Amino acid sequence: MAADSAIKRFLAEEIEVFGGPIYHPGTDDLPKTNEGHSVKHVVRTENEQPGRFASDLTQFNQEISGCQNCALGASRTKFVFGVGDPNADLMLIGEAPGRDEDLRGEPFVGRAGQLLDKILAAIDLNRDEVFIANVLKCRPPNNRDPLPAEVEQCEPYLWHQIELIKPKLIVALGRIAAMTLLKVEDTLKNMRLQEYTYQGVDLRVTYHPAALLRNSNFKRPAWEDFQKIRDLYLAKRKGAGIGV
Repeated sequence: MAADSAIKRFLAEEIEVFGGPIYHPGTDDLPKTNEGHSVKHVVRTENEQPGRFASDLTQFNQEISGCQNCALGASRTKFVFGVGDPNADLMLIGEAPGRDEDLRGEPFVGRAGQLLDKILAAIDLNRDEVFIANVLKCRPPNNRDPLPAEVEQCEPYLWHQIELIKPKLIVALGRIAAMTLLKVEDTLKNMRLQEYTYQGVDLRVTYHPAALLRNSNFKRPAWEDFQKIRDLYLAKRKGAGIGV
């Protein structure tokens, strides 16, 4: 049993960085990305029309916290809306809540969340100065990857959060979050090198903090990513005339 667990951890780490045959329904026909290519995502669909949701972030949370649009609504413990500055210039997005997040109703609060807090502190930020959310607001059973039908129901909530918060930079945490947001299938190694636009906002891809806990070899490239993220974030704030 211990050997099986070690093998599973190893495969998870390899897939996180280099890709591989994982269960991710509906991605077989997705386009591959090329280095330096900017992928633009549809800003709005019929699932989110102007004026459909509340124009205040707190009210929006209250409005959708009882969502039952997919089966995850019945299995969740708590709805995980997101936390942070409602006017944040930097937004961090994971794929879905885990066990700790489901229990507390807040994203990134377990060991991975503690590491994320340390990473943010290293670039002179904290979670009160950014906004942290997930593509899905409810935990999938056994922390499996989000299903396309679940993303279809939940992603408009994320779009509206972005519309209200108006971040200047989005960071996708992990390969699954990046692929789900950008509708591409690629390795994390490749996606880390590229520049993307999501909902009209510049987006960069880096490791999920959980991957750094599984493999310390990822910490150096992750730190390199966050140094670039910090520089881009500061440049955008300076360009907008915001004090830093």
